[in-house]
Order: sequence, then C-alpha cells, then structure tokens
Amino acid sequence: MSNQIEFRHLRYFQVVAEELHFRKASERLFITQPGLSRQIKQLEEELGVRLFIRSKRQVELTEAGKYLYDESSNLLSQLEAVKRSIRLIDKGEEGELNIGFVGSAMQQAIPDLLLKLKNQFPKIHTSLHEMSNKDQLFAIAHNQLDIGFIRAKDAPEGIACRQIFKDNFSLVLPKNHPANQASFTDLSNFAQENFILFSSDYSRTYYNKVMSIFDDHGFSPKISHRSVHANTIFRLVENGLGIAIVPTSLKDGFDLDIKFIELTNVKQTTYLSLIWKEGKENRLIKKFVSLLLVSD
Repeated sequence: MSNQIEFRHLRYFQVVAEELHFRKASERLFITQPGLSRQIKQLEEELGVRLFIRSKRQVELTEAGKYLYDESSNLLSQLEAVKRSIRLIDKGEEGELNIGFVGSAMQQAIPDLLLKLKNQFPKIHTSLHEMSNKDQLFAIAHNQLDIGFIRAKDAPEGIACRQIFKDNFSLVLPKNHPANQASFTDLSNFAQENFILFSSDYSRTYYNKVMSIFDDHGFSPKISHRSVHANTIFRLVENGLGIAIVPTSLKDGFDLDIKFIELTNVKQTTYLSLIWKEGKENRLIKKFVSLLLVSD
C-alpha cells in the first residue's frame, strides 16, 4: 500500500457504513467482497484505528467509525460540488450554488431572487432542494448546501443569518366555512375545530411559536394532522378535514377552495431568513447575498 488515504477508500467505507454488511456493500460497489475487505483494512491500518466491529452475525461502526462517516460525507459532498463547478467553469460558467429552502420561501422570496441572479449573474447555476429547517442547518454545517432559506429569526453559532422577510400568521379555512375576515373576532371561537399544522420536523422553533398562539387564546388545539408541506395542509383543509394556521405569505400561488383570515390581533410573527456557513463566504455566495433587500 502507498500509505495514503484515497477518495476510493472513503467511498468504500461509506457504503459499508450504510449497509453494515460487507456482501451487500460489495454488490453496491461492483467489487469482490475480499477486495472490499482489503480496502477497509488498508484504511484502518493507515488511520491506526478500528472502524468496524465485525462478528459472524453483524457489523457495527466503532465511535471512530461514526466520526469518520460524518466527516467523509462532508468531504465527498464537497468533492462532488467542486467537480460540478469545475465542469461549469470549463464551459465558461462561474459555478453552481446549492440552495436549500422551506416551501414557503418559494412563494415569497426565491423566485424574485433567482430572477435577479439570472439577470445580474447569468453564469451562476443553481440547484434547489426543498428541506426542513433542521435538515438545512445540518446540510449547511456539513458543506452539503451553500445557502439555505429557513423559517426562523436566528441560526445556531457558526451559521450566518440574514433576515429577509417578516410575516404575520393567517387562519386557513375551507371556502364554504361560515367564518370570514369581516366576521372574525377571536381565535378562541375555533377551539372545537380540528387543526392541521406544520410538523415540528419543519421547524421546532416555528412549531412552538404557533403553539404559543393557542396558549395566548386559552386553549390547546385538537391536532388532526401534521405535515411539512403547505400543499398537503391546504388539500386537507380544502377537503374539510380541519383548519390550519400558516404564514400569511402562503396565501399566494395555490388555486384551491380555501380562504385565509389574517390574524392581525396576535403578537406572534414569523421570519424567513437566509443562512450560510460562516467562513464560507465564497464569491458565489457573496454575489447571491448582495441581491438581498432586507424587509422589516
């Protein structure tokens, strides 16, 4: 062995870590099982640690193996991103931005920003990925995304955050529901309704904020369904399976038999923010951030 760790070692290691089965991993990689075992042994010898605990019945990752799996995922994701950008640059383009977003960002912020990007920096390509807050924060921290749009006011340490939009909440009802904006007086009048809410997987902070609206009005909602997708929530409301509370900006872009009552008398608001990894302000990210107009 050349006493060097090569990217192939990390790829082989990743597949074994995912399968926790050498035969299945070798089939995925189209190499022989003994050949795969040799590659993993070489990697362990080079690192001077055991990465797997192997027995006749099972394969498990050691603590060192778990750490390497996370870090190698980052490295291989970065390598793939670099390869895509190199191919684009070779064709005279500037590179690619990987952008994560929650669904509501597509209604309010992303289309305008992508148009501005296309007009001002036409040689920058984008790849869009709809993801929850939690998944975006993980992907940003692990270099799997360049930029994210999350439904939150702030971000954890190490993640740069720029607030771009502040939003009120609205009640969503079937179009044939007797209540409307003119007759609405107080949310407590809906205490006996079934509610359809964004799941806490969408954003724990956002979910807690919505629940605090109910607390302020003196009741706990009867939650019939949860989802991370606005369209699913709206379809359930349309079919009379409950009512919902969502950011007001989501009222545009859906042609469904539903109506919105803006909750102008509640103190809670929600924010849409742009995030990126601190210290990773490369030229493409800087150009994208320069397009932003902060809205209070």
